[in-house]
Amino acid sequence: MASTTTQPESAAAAARRRGRSPAMVRRRRLVDKASEALLFSAAAFSIVITVGVVGILVVESMGFFEHVSIWDFLTDTQWAPLFDDARYGIAPLIAGTVTVTAVALCVAIPVGTVCAVWLSEYSSPRLREVLKPALELLSAVPTVVFGYFALLIVTPFLQKFMPDLPGFNMLGPGIVIGLLTVPYVASLGEDAMRAVPTALREGAYAMGATRLQVALKVILPAALSGISAAYVLTFSRALGETMVVAIAAGMQPNFTFDPREPAATITAYIVQVSLGDLPHASIGYQSIFAAGLVLLLMTLAFNIAGYRLRKRFREVY
Repeated sequence: MASTTTQPESAAAAARRRGRSPAMVRRRRLVDKASEALLFSAAAFSIVITVGVVGILVVESMGFFEHVSIWDFLTDTQWAPLFDDARYGIAPLIAGTVTVTAVALCVAIPVGTVCAVWLSEYSSPRLREVLKPALELLSAVPTVVFGYFALLIVTPFLQKFMPDLPGFNMLGPGIVIGLLTVPYVASLGEDAMRAVPTALREGAYAMGATRLQVALKVILPAALSGISAAYVLTFSRALGETMVVAIAAGMQPNFTFDPREPAATITAYIVQVSLGDLPHASIGYQSIFAAGLVLLLMTLAFNIAGYRLRKRFREVY
């Protein structure tokens, strides 16, 4: 019997067999290559921008640290870089930033998590389609509006219960920042919980668990990786908030962790000084970049911790 050998089919023959002309195949390949190049350029551009931002902060901060020792910068509890008797201790700005962020997280995490659980496990699909976009619209409100809301509405309301509360404080802005970051926790948390396989829910219900038990003891642990990512994003958003604290928390850099006191945050100081009045390359001008570098390192440290947490508890289905 004569043996038959199958020759590999050419690309043009395969295209003709599928009803496509060689010109159509070449055009599709060109489109694929152009799309790949466009996506690669966008990804590379984001990396270049990030490297550029970090490079500017590092270079300008090096000029600042030529005049100020890192030890004084980290340990001094007074921040007055624009005074004649200048002091360059970043601790008051860090204390204000951490306090406002802590207050915001105390509001955003429980409220956002409860909203995510309700949207995922209790609401009907039609109601979820309405409420979730409406909740996400909070992120579209300008932060200046939230700043005046904290100053004119929230703080006077808190003063009814705390008469000694000053007009500028960290409590009111922290609460408002928590409210404006609730959509991050609620939306991303709900997405993570909806991604949990339905078989886990059905198995829990088959064993007699209630809806609340399923949500808290099955869905939340299974979606912990995605929920922790939402928490990290919320922390970064609260840490970098500018206008709310600049309007309602005051501009006085006090070294205090009491949220009832006025204080300045790192972002509020950057807004205060970045008005074009300082000469370029002056130490006051360079202090902006030193403060920004500290904020960048704080955000980076928390994001690394969040990444390790997600990697440890990640569930693959």
